[in-house]
Amino acid sequence: MIKPMSRLFNQFRSALMFITILPAGKDVPYSPMGMIKFFPMVGLVLGGLLAGLDLLASGLWPAATVAVLNVFFLVVLTGAFHLDGLGDAADGLFSHRSKERALEIMKDSRSGMMGLVAVFSILALKVSGIYALKTVHSATLVFVCLLIIPAYARGAMIFGIRFLNYGRKGTGTGLDLFDRPLGIRDFSFFLIPVFLSLFLGYPGLFLNIGFIITLIGVLAFYKKTLGCITGDMLGALTEVMEAVLFMVAGMAWV
Repeated sequence: MIKPMSRLFNQFRSALMFITILPAGKDVPYSPMGMIKFFPMVGLVLGGLLAGLDLLASGLWPAATVAVLNVFFLVVLTGAFHLDGLGDAADGLFSHRSKERALEIMKDSRSGMMGLVAVFSILALKVSGIYALKTVHSATLVFVCLLIIPAYARGAMIFGIRFLNYGRKGTGTGLDLFDRPLGIRDFSFFLIPVFLSLFLGYPGLFLNIGFIITLIGVLAFYKKTLGCITGDMLGALTEVMEAVLFMVAGMAWV
């Protein structure tokens, strides 16, 4: 029993180290396939820290300022990892070039205009969504949404890995995440934010609908445009999902 628990804990630490800058302890074993299922759990850690910051900052600044701080806090905690992928993916996906050329563009560390526009737009949508969420909803609903939305966004990567093939041959940040087909167990921890969303009532229902529609839309776009997915595109999926869900959560539910 101790060894399986130790293995799971190490896989969680590996996920924490991979997609955040949060301390994961010393000698963290790199477990690419084992850590995938923990992406939603890492999202819950980020969401918990975000909700905590929001509570503290809301006593010091108005909602608009706190919304900006919340988004900045997420950027810092993730080391802009997903934002970097968003910028690279946007440059390649909207280059209107062949698949091979688009993938080459994504590997270029320099940011193009489409990448800059995408990053700015996503950050603006997040700030707007969080500001709306804080100004039209109760503190409890705000807390739960800030907690679970980062988990939903990082859980979206599991679906991307499951339903699309990796686009690069023998190279790339995401290569090790595609060593084997994912099974039902790899989605197990994603059920936690889904369960928590049930306590939100109708807002939770619409969050789940927004997740499904956004996931299908982004993956269909990837399939049509390049017919595959890469590490950068997984990062872009995370950022788009997070922005859309914050916007959905900020809607004035009647």
